Amino acid sequence: MPTVDAIVISEKDSVATALRSIQTGENIQLKVSDKSYEIVILTDIPIFHKVALHEIGQGEKIYKYGEVIGEAVSRIKAGEHVHSHNTVTLRG
Repeated sequence: MPTVDAIVISEKDSVATALRSIQTGENIQLKVSDKSYEIVILTDIPIFHKVALHEIGQGEKIYKYGEVIGEAVSRIKAGEHVHSHNTVTLRG
């Protein structure tokens, strides 16, 4: 049985959550409903951190688990680490 590298919950999600540490250069495949993603990891992703599923433009909302969790403060490429260095939270 193949290992699951990351999880995507909703079709609206712009990020996946890493279920293990994923190294730069790795290629991961994800699926949610009828959408499939094949992503080359551009930056190391620590376990339980987020990775962009597709390009997220500066100022765009970031979705996780179908909900807006933040906004990109700079352009984020598919496969990049999504965290406090390139986002601002819109929660709380």
